[in-house]
Amino acid sequence: MNTLKAEKRDMTVKAKKLRREGFVTGNVFGREMKGSMPIKMDKLEVDHILQTCGKGSQLMLEVDGQQMDVLIKEIDYNALKKQVEEIDFQALVSGEKVHSVAEIFLLNHDKVTEGVLQQRLHEISYKALPDALIDKIEIDALSMRVGDTIKVKDLPIASNPGIDLMTDPETTVATITPARVNADAESSDAAADEKKTDK
Repeated sequence: MNTLKAEKRDMTVKAKKLRREGFVTGNVFGREMKGSMPIKMDKLEVDHILQTCGKGSQLMLEVDGQQMDVLIKEIDYNALKKQVEEIDFQALVSGEKVHSVAEIFLLNHDKVTEGVLQQRLHEISYKALPDALIDKIEIDALSMRVGDTIKVKDLPIASNPGIDLMTDPETTVATITPARVNADAESSDAAADEKKTDK
């Protein structure tokens, strides 16, 4: 399990100042905690962790020497500055189910040459005990053909006895529809001919 170091944050220091100094701010909350714990983390360490972890990932958070088993609940990303500004963590309790999400990744999507591949769903919501948590689901698009549709119920997560699905099992995850390039080209040519006729 990945470990991320953090320090308790002094709330008299503004978040903007901390970010300028190379920190990412955050909060830790949980059923066995009184309120939330504001923290700060080194930006470089956060960037390194997020190369392999994301929303829904489980990791060990070390706050001033104290280790906590946590779940990444939210990641606040500033698109303009292209940097993570804040992360919220949920402290996990052994034996207690927690609500989380698993991100869906379509592998080899760029190698699909027949039809149009569409990803309709990007994450699946579920509840599970800490030891049954999963943060990502990978689907190999190369095995899909035109007309194929993958639904949530077709994925291993749906048959996992340790997971309670929150997302509707009938929800479409990905589908490959016939390419309509020729039809579009013909309609464009017809429209061009009509314009010439109008003139």
